[in-house]
Amino acid sequence: MSPDLLRLDLIVPVVMYCALLWWVGRGLSWTARLATAAVTLVLIVGVLLVERGGR
Repeated sequence: MSPDLLRLDLIVPVVMYCALLWWVGRGLSWTARLATAAVTLVLIVGVLLVERGGR
């Protein structure tokens, strides 16, 4: 595996995202959970593209 995939600055936010999604999604239906996950992932990808594009 690439060393970039093992960096804690990538792993920790992913684990925190999963925990937050579980906590928020406890009272939601499965379609609402999937929609929340999709929107959040799109936002994360957008932020990463802007951040890496600025370098």
